[in-house]
Amino acid sequence: MKLLLKIGKALLLGVFLILALGPLYWVIVTSLKGSQEIYAFPIRYLPESLNLENYEYLFNISNFGMYFRNSILISLIAATGALFISMFSGYALSRFREQKLKMTLLLAMYFTQIIPTYMLMSPLFTSFAKIGMTDSLLGLTMVYIAMMIAFSTIMAKSFFDRIPVALEEAAMTDGCTRTQTLFKVVIPLTLPGLAAIFSFAFVNIWNELFLAVMLLSSDHNMTVPVALNSFISKAGVSWGVLSAGIVVALLPTMIVFAFAQKYIIMGLTEGAVKG
Repeated sequence: MKLLLKIGKALLLGVFLILALGPLYWVIVTSLKGSQEIYAFPIRYLPESLNLENYEYLFNISNFGMYFRNSILISLIAATGALFISMFSGYALSRFREQKLKMTLLLAMYFTQIIPTYMLMSPLFTSFAKIGMTDSLLGLTMVYIAMMIAFSTIMAKSFFDRIPVALEEAAMTDGCTRTQTLFKVVIPLTLPGLAAIFSFAFVNIWNELFLAVMLLSSDHNMTVPVALNSFISKAGVSWGVLSAGIVVALLPTMIVFAFAQKYIIMGLTEGAVKG
C-alpha cells in the first residue's frame, strides 16, 4: 500500500512538473525557431537548428535593450523605495501600542489590496496629466512605490512582530537610541524578511503592464511588458520575437529568486515553528 502511495505521488508530481514546465519549454523552443519553422506542420517539438534571428531582431531592431534597461531601473528603484518606506512604517505599526488605531490602519491597508487597478487608472492619469508627469519614468516609479507600500508594510509588520521587544529594551538600556536599536539590532534580525519583501516587490513591478501602458507613450520610455505587448497587433502576432522577449524577461526574476531564495524561505517560515 505504501509503495502504491509513493508511486501515485510520483505520478502526480510528474504530471504537475509537465504542466508547469511545458509552457516554458515551448516558449524557449519557439524563440529558437525560424519564422517558417514556427508555422510548420506537423508541429516540430525541437528546432532543426538553433536559430537566433528572433534574439537578433529583439536587440538590434526593436531596441529591446533600452526597454530592458528601463524596466531594470524602475523595478530596482521602486522596490528599494517601497522596502525603505515599509521598513519604517512596518516597524512603527509593530511597536504601536494603540490597538484600535493599529487595526484601523491595517484594515485600510488590506482594503487597498482589493481595489482593482483599472478603477484607479482614470483618476490617476487625469492627476498625472495635470502636473505633467505622464510619459515619465519618474512618474511611473512613484506610482509603483505607492502601489507596493501597503503590501510591503503588512509583510514588514509581521516580520517585526517576531522580534522580542526585550531585545530592544536591553539595547536601549546599554545606551542605544531607538534609531540605533532599529538599525543595529532589529533590522539585522529581519534581513530574511526584508529580502522577501524586496523580491516580491521587484517581481510585481517588473511584470506590471496596465499602468505602464496608460502612463507611457513614447518609444524610448517603454518597459519590457509594454514592449512585449506591442508584438501583438491586429496584423498578427510575432510569435518568435515575442517568445524571445519572454525568455529574456524571465531572466531578472529568476536571478532575483536564485540569489534571494534562502532568505525568502527563511523570511516566510521564520517563527512558524516554535521550539
